[in-house]
Amino acid sequence: MSKFGELINVKEPLLLDFYTEWNEQCKTMSAVLNKVSAVLGDKAKIVKIDIEKNRQLAEALRVKGLPTLMIYKEGEMKWRQIGEQDANMLINLLQSYA
Repeated sequence: MSKFGELINVKEPLLLDFYTEWNEQCKTMSAVLNKVSAVLGDKAKIVKIDIEKNRQLAEALRVKGLPTLMIYKEGEMKWRQIGEQDANMLINLLQSYA
């Protein structure tokens, strides 16, 4: 968990994507997040977290549905949503926390 604290304690907005390889919505979100990353570059950070490999973290954060997206900035959760999201909405949201 201490690594998680280091991960989220960054100045630029951090988007966490909790996913699994077999979930269709997660596969769709992967393409959306690639677009978001291409547009924002180093103005935001995107980290994908496979819940099957990180069960303790997923349980600690109460990840129930997939994909679950969270935005952190300087260690504080700013936004959380379950399900597919639109690239433009995510871009605007991340820019608002920049």
